Amino acid sequence: ERGDTATVLQLLAAGAGINSRDERGRTAVMAATHGNQAATVGALIAAGADIHIQDTRLDNPFLYAGAEGLLDILKLTIEAGANTRLTNRFGGTALIPAAERGHIEVIQELLTRTDVDVNHVNNLGWTALLEAIILSDGGPRHVETVRLLIDAGADVNLAAGQGVPPLTHAQQRRYTDIIELLQEAGAK
Repeated sequence: ERGDTATVLQLLAAGAGINSRDERGRTAVMAATHGNQAATVGALIAAGADIHIQDTRLDNPFLYAGAEGLLDILKLTIEAGANTRLTNRFGGTALIPAAERGHIEVIQELLTRTDVDVNHVNNLGWTALLEAIILSDGGPRHVETVRLLIDAGADVNLAAGQGVPPLTHAQQRRYTDIIELLQEAGAK
């Protein structure tokens, strides 16, 4: 978590279990991810760390990096073959919290370098597009998020769990720029 890569590698050479877990179910690569220590994450991946192991909160390096906007770590996990179908404790993919938080570069990376499902519906009944509208302030980052999602094939009429379509949510919040994007994409 502190990014002391040299010590991590020494401990591994001395026989430490690369996928051992702490009280929160975190492996070393997950702890390094929490600390945003990309060099340590890279070294652990190179040494054979399993990036798919989920902690007690159902996070793994790929999911956490997506949610928190840790682009360098996200790239490392994608290069290491991250499973884009694993979901977090809310049943969401890495794209959904990235869209909620407007992590533009992370969203671009996910949409262009992975097979993440742009229309995945989480346990709350929301897609990335719905979260980018419902849980945002409608500002520039979220306008760009909505544009990226639409360009990637997001279903602009998918109402998901609550039965309220994205356009209605945007209209209720008076998100003019998002309303325009949705209407241009055929939202009803």
